[in-house]
Amino acid sequence: MLKMSLTAEDRVAVTALAGELAARFGTVESAEFQREARTHAEELPRRLRQAVHEFRLAESSGVFLLSGLEVADEHLGPTPAHWRDRDGRSPTLPYDVVFYLVACLLGEPIGWATQQDGRIMHDVFPIREHAHEQIGWGSEELLAWHTEDAFHPMRTDYLGLLCLRNPDEVETTFADVADAELDERTRELLFEERFYILPDNSHRPENQLGGDSDDDAAARLRQRSRERVDRALADPTPVAVLFGSREAPYVRIDPYYMQYPHGVTQRRALERIETALDAALTGAVLRPGDMCFLDNYRMVHGRKPFRARFDGTDRWLRRLNVTRDLRKSRELRLTAESRVIF
Repeated sequence: MLKMSLTAEDRVAVTALAGELAARFGTVESAEFQREARTHAEELPRRLRQAVHEFRLAESSGVFLLSGLEVADEHLGPTPAHWRDRDGRSPTLPYDVVFYLVACLLGEPIGWATQQDGRIMHDVFPIREHAHEQIGWGSEELLAWHTEDAFHPMRTDYLGLLCLRNPDEVETTFADVADAELDERTRELLFEERFYILPDNSHRPENQLGGDSDDDAAARLRQRSRERVDRALADPTPVAVLFGSREAPYVRIDPYYMQYPHGVTQRRALERIETALDAALTGAVLRPGDMCFLDNYRMVHGRKPFRARFDGTDRWLRRLNVTRDLRKSRELRLTAESRVIF
């Protein structure tokens, strides 16, 4: 894990930049803010930019942890009961701005039409009706490790988490595929396109809003997106679990949402990588102001269970998906500048 902490001088510079942008834009969901964000990201402290660029280019670690951003808990207000309740100017805006700008050093933040009503920046906090589900809004159950949006070919390159509140010191878990000890035969089997990954619950219709205000083009893309999820559920396309370099492979895997292959050898290969990643699993307790960026091509991640109170004091994270290449998803977005994938 690569770690960096903001200095007092860094905090002054970052806070001033965030204040300026928060005064101009009411939300990071603003298209105008998103258009300018990459430019303003280059105004972040040089040592921070250098560290993030090194993390991105060298791939020497799958986790980058940035600490030192000061979060005033008393200004946050209560942890919301549901992401649908988050309207109007948010008390998290100054922190959202910093988080978004740092993410821009890695690439372009993206969102999904099938997640949190197409918002780019997501909320992660316990929701009562999802307490026992394998979903980011769960709490009572262990969130099993997985690749983010593993079923989708446009899944994110990096997953970013900003901790606003974590009074119960809930651990975020992760493992690097580079630490998974596999024999050569198993590795070769996992490079074969014989494995099936289903969409997770956050993309499914029951967890979406209607999108009734869509224009015709957006409505068509949204319908196509829903149909793609339906097809992926009914007749998934076989994929490889390992890909890229044979010497330093990338991984896409989500055991909870995978259909086990019919072949005994493929099934055993999947069981072996699950065991190997279990053995490599570690984690970190994110504290207010911590930003954690995970390389979604190398790392799997999850979360330890906890007992939510639903009284406004529960764990609260903000989340970003970041792509290194926005252009590859052009056919699934409304415009070249749009960041929402349908």
